[in-house]
Amino acid sequence: MSTVRHVARAAGTTGSAVPAYRVDIEAGAHRLVADEPVAAGGGDAGPPPFGLLLAALTACTATTLRMYAERKGWDLATIQVDARYDVPDDGPATITRTVVIPSAVAAEQRDRLAEIAERTPVTRAVRAGTQITTTFRAAG
Repeated sequence: MSTVRHVARAAGTTGSAVPAYRVDIEAGAHRLVADEPVAAGGGDAGPPPFGLLLAALTACTATTLRMYAERKGWDLATIQVDARYDVPDDGPATITRTVVIPSAVAAEQRDRLAEIAERTPVTRAVRAGTQITTTFRAAG
């Protein structure tokens, strides 16, 4: 029998009394706001949904690499992760992730960090196409 391990939970709420596409989000003990840009009819009160997806990917990448480097005793003063989500007119969407580390990091360490970046939990979830089960229920 397999075991299910709870990793995270978030809840979002939007309504007619808020700007058109604003969503108030609770993720654990944290409150966030998501919104669409003004050009898309929103109020730009927070990042759009794909911005939040990329924020999760960059945060997971940076954190995982930091943890790995600390376990190995490697001194990485900073780790910067940048990600883009692009949708071409004639092909599948792509995410491009760039990791910037100090130039003094040895080539073999950089290569190992590149391997680790490909196996972060959020990277794996996105690549695996995690199953989503949706149910609807009436309020009240």
